[in-house]
Amino acid sequence: MPINRLIEGFKSFRETYYEKQPEFYRVLVNKGQRPDVMVIACSDSRVDPSILTKAEPGEIFIVRNVANLVPPYKPDSHYHGTSAAIEFAVRDLKVEHVIVLGHSHCGGIQRLCRKNSEDEEREFIDSWVSIVDTAWAASHDLEPGMRDMEKKAIEVSLDNLMTFPWVKSGVDAGNMDIRGWWFDLEAGELLENDGPDNWKKVT
Repeated sequence: MPINRLIEGFKSFRETYYEKQPEFYRVLVNKGQRPDVMVIACSDSRVDPSILTKAEPGEIFIVRNVANLVPPYKPDSHYHGTSAAIEFAVRDLKVEHVIVLGHSHCGGIQRLCRKNSEDEEREFIDSWVSIVDTAWAASHDLEPGMRDMEKKAIEVSLDNLMTFPWVKSGVDAGNMDIRGWWFDLEAGELLENDGPDNWKKVT
């Protein structure tokens, strides 16, 4: 059963960090978390930031949502999970780097490209992915268009990050940086945004 596989994984985790290195989590508990990096990633099960970067517990602060989107700054009485996570990471944890991590074959971006088709309406996803409607072009679900849209969605999220006043002030002061990454599932390559429609290979 899949659950048994996860339980066995937890046993291995506990052996590594609690039995072989008992001081590891003791320090994290006593001193609290102090990550330097926040990653805004997709909920896709194939793209786990901790696995992709080989990060240790406590090293990166992660928020995951459909299509790794950042909404614009809009304080009101509604529920804003991603915005709350950004606020906590920047204002309380004092992270110095924020990364928007997207990827190829993103189901959320596929939904954006198809939501005006004959597909059944979705109560929450369609509204959520409309965050990047400004980047939507007439490429629909063609593979080259999909890859472009995945990257454009990251660029929109980077722009939206700068609408948060305490993010903008940190970037303007040189105390933090924001960057966009796109992971190619097929090639195993990581690309970084270097300006509008400009992407360079990291590795």
